[in-house]
Order: sequence, then C-alpha cells, then structure tokens
Amino acid sequence: MSPAHTEHEAPHSGDIFALQKSFLRGDAWLDATARDLVTVGGPDRLVWLNSLITQYVLDLSPGITRESLILSPQGRVEHSFLATDDGHTTWLLLDAGSGEGLAAWLGSMKFRMDVVVTHRLGDRVIGFVDEMPVSSPPLQPLVTFSDPWPHIGGGSIGYANQPHLGADWSMNYAVVATEDAVGLSSLPRIDDHGWNALAIAAGRPSRAEVDGKTLPHELDWLRTAVHLNKGCYRGQESVAKVHNLGHPPRRLTLLHLDGSLSTLPHAGDSLHLGDKVVGVITRAAWHYELGPIALALMKRMAEVNATLEVHREGVIVAANQEVIVPQGAGAARPRPKLR
Repeated sequence: MSPAHTEHEAPHSGDIFALQKSFLRGDAWLDATARDLVTVGGPDRLVWLNSLITQYVLDLSPGITRESLILSPQGRVEHSFLATDDGHTTWLLLDAGSGEGLAAWLGSMKFRMDVVVTHRLGDRVIGFVDEMPVSSPPLQPLVTFSDPWPHIGGGSIGYANQPHLGADWSMNYAVVATEDAVGLSSLPRIDDHGWNALAIAAGRPSRAEVDGKTLPHELDWLRTAVHLNKGCYRGQESVAKVHNLGHPPRRLTLLHLDGSLSTLPHAGDSLHLGDKVVGVITRAAWHYELGPIALALMKRMAEVNATLEVHREGVIVAANQEVIVPQGAGAARPRPKLR
C-alpha cells in the first residue's frame, strides 16, 4: 500500500519508493545541506580532540572517517558526529541543529591549546552510496566522510546480533562549495524523509534517538563511536561501568508496523504492551521493501517477542519487534556476587 500523507508528515516529491531504490543503486543523491559542519584547525587539534571525545583520533588522517560522541559527566550523549581530517583541519559532520552548540562547547574547552573552532556555514553537503554524483561541472569536494556504521572499530564492541541488520549500509558525504553544486539540480535527488527509511532499516542511530537520558549502550553506539581502551574523556567512568557491570536501562529496537491505516506514528508517540507504556517512538518512515517501520527506545526488560501497540491521538497501530540491542547488552562479564 502506498504511503498516505498526514498534515504532520514531511513532504516529498516523486515516487518515494523509486527514489529509495535509485539512491541505493547510486543513481540519486541526498541533499544533506541541513547537516551541520564544525571545523577544528591548529597544530594541537587532534591531541586536544582526543582528550575530549569518546573516539581515538590521534591517527586520524586524510581518507579516514571515525564516529565519535561527547558525553556528559554521567555518560549521557550530548553530541554525535563523524570526523575526518584533511591534513590541516579536522572536519566534524553533525545532524541538523547541532553545530552551534558543539562549536560553543568546544570553544569553552580550548584553554591554552593552539586550536581554532569554527561553526562552518554556507557549504553544500551531499550524500551518496558509493561514488559521488557525476555532474557538470564536476564536483570538487572540500572533504568527504565515509560512515563507518555498523562495522565495529578498533577498541570498540557491538551488542547487536550478527549479522547486523545494517550490514549492507553504505553511506558517504561530500562537502562542496555551494556555487560548485549547481550541476546537481538536474540529477535525481532523495530528501531526508525518504532517506530516513533506509537509515531506520539499518538501525542507524542519530540525534533523533537522543534525549536527556541516552546512554551510547542503549543504541549500540559503542560499536562505531566509542573506543573503550583510549585515555580519559568526560563520561568514561560511566561508560565502563555500564558496559562491564550493568545493563543499559533501555534498548533500541526496529518496529515493523501495521500499514493498513496508511499512516505513520510520530516521534514521541508511546509504545504499549497491554496497559503498560514500555517505550517511545524516535523515528518512523515508509520503506520501499519493508513498508512502514520505526525505531523506538524501549525498556530493557520489555518482552522481546511481544506484539506492541503504538498509541497516537486515539489511533492504535500494531508493531512487531526486530531486536537491535539485546536485553543482555552490557553484560560483558558476570556481575560480582554479593556476600
């Protein structure tokens, strides 16, 4: 059944399913200009960043992309980004609306380090699967990022069952000067509404899954964004404690929704098991193959095989779970016995 719009859903042009398939074939591009960019220049940039973020970046060099987080002292996610370096400047790519806050926080942490932090505006960010779109004139990227999701990096660990549902995920970004991107206008383009379905199907976490309580373990974000063996960073003690001795209180799950109503839940809609609220929707979209799907943050011990209900303004939509983060996530070694 084709998706029907509600007044709240993001608009899109053309056949959204055809555009999703075209994008995966490499025949369409994503307009990701809404993403934010922060740059860090100066000779101390990598040593300085390495002391602040969850990822190891001392060896970051052109052609390498790492994902990282900035955490609160309690280990909760405050910022997430992809990072690469062009030999002179480190570039950070963030979800929309995050750049100003990250730049301000980094600026407050410079102390005596020789670094320059800039919230970069005015560039065009495009997304693509394998190769950059061929346009006329040819694109001359300032820098490119290759999304590491869901491949487990050095010093990291994954909680999700194998094979990972995002094993075929392939996503790249290029930053180009706005005036150099004029040739893209004649090429097929997918928007964020259509692209989000592909990201949801891959279990790819984003800022949409982050609230004031989010731990990276809950989203299986340790696999690409946290180096468990690097030196100190803010929140490291909490990350290690939850990983080694405890369990994250929530778990990310993929929901397959009943599409008979031709509508989607919205971020913030509650997820019910019987008369109990067991979770909340973070993102939902129509997928060309899977139909209506969503990501949700659920209580860790909510029954894995249960059929759930999404409640929205008196409408109830049935939902089946596909586990991303297992209930046992965080049990890296047995808990010590209490005497």
